Amino acid sequence: MARSIWKGDISFGLVTIPVALFPAEERNDLAFHLLDGRDMAPIRQERVNGATGEEVPWEDVVKGYEYEPGRYVVVTDEDFRAADVEATRTVDVLAMVRAEEISMLYYDHPYYLAPSSKAARKPYAILRDTLAKTGYVGVASIVIRTRQHLAALLPADDALVLDVLRFPHEIRDAADLDLPGSDLAKLGVTDAEMDLASQLVEAMTGPWNPSAYHDTYREELLALIKRKVETGEVLAPPEPEERPAAGEVVDIMSLLKRSLDERKAAGGA
Repeated sequence: MARSIWKGDISFGLVTIPVALFPAEERNDLAFHLLDGRDMAPIRQERVNGATGEEVPWEDVVKGYEYEPGRYVVVTDEDFRAADVEATRTVDVLAMVRAEEISMLYYDHPYYLAPSSKAARKPYAILRDTLAKTGYVGVASIVIRTRQHLAALLPADDALVLDVLRFPHEIRDAADLDLPGSDLAKLGVTDAEMDLASQLVEAMTGPWNPSAYHDTYREELLALIKRKVETGEVLAPPEPEERPAAGEVVDIMSLLKRSLDERKAAGGA
């Protein structure tokens, strides 16, 4: 059974809903070890005192904030808890906004919320279904471990999801990038090109089926590792598909037509 990383309450007006927080993301990154290429011995990463060069045991490691160069103040676990005891136990719903108003750039990290008591099931369901029916997202504040987060409270099937949001200062301004403007005529875009692009989009539409997509890079890497274990040999990777070189002028119309023809042929097959 999944293990919660946090327990507290959703504070929604005068309604309090006891909940538990569970990770909604499962990382399956491949783990690699650093080895000494001369004898394949593992390389250790040690905690070393910057002044003496001696290794520091875990029990002597503390957290310190550098308030001026070379000067630190130690902050303990008790200090973190004392900073705001109530905030660490509450998903405080601050406002309701339309779901489409929150840019995808703000969404950062999802968690599941589940009712942590039998009495919480009814208000949990009411809040979940109200959000689903109205199309609103709850903007909330929560402290997870030692950091306060802005978060979005939204329904996902039978669950309430708490998706940690980035603060505005954490998002870079796209104005710093050299992007094409919205004047398509100035860019030389024709109606025929836009029409073909629209047809290609329509030809590619279909229901969202996440199980149809795979981490092919991870699968190929695992297969390569398996071959090395079994044979000690590595097969040459396939030649990459030729693509237009950077800065090369391409015929957008022909590419769109070819893409549309290939999509139609695949659909017919």
